[in-house]
Amino acid sequence: MIKSSQYSSDSFGAPELTPLIDIVFIVVVFLLITANTPLLQLPVNIAQSQEFVASDVASPGITVTIAAQKPYWAIDKQSFDDWPAFKSALLKTMAPEQTVTIAADKAAPTQPLLQLLALLNQQKIGNTHIVMEQPGS
Repeated sequence: MIKSSQYSSDSFGAPELTPLIDIVFIVVVFLLITANTPLLQLPVNIAQSQEFVASDVASPGITVTIAAQKPYWAIDKQSFDDWPAFKSALLKTMAPEQTVTIAADKAAPTQPLLQLLALLNQQKIGNTHIVMEQPGS
């Protein structure tokens, strides 16, 4: 009897594992690369009681407002069109122990807020409050 190699039991019995192993290795490499990405974090102290929040926000200091549209920055209701002008005005009016209160519009872009926080961190100003709207208000 002549056996045809086209219909041997080997071709129907075992699936080809090489493509499956290749795909599994690609998925493992992808997961290893993306799992090690560091997350950038900003430590934020959140008040536990309303009395603490009310007493701290009422203290005298500078109020910086970040708007949703240009001009983004304002110091005590005086707005500034660009970052260098705002930065120099803020550094001139700020005292070392003065409180900075930041009131940002919820529709404001994050870049102006991050620039302001980076400047305050650079100047070693830790007495900063971010005013947030209460849920349901």
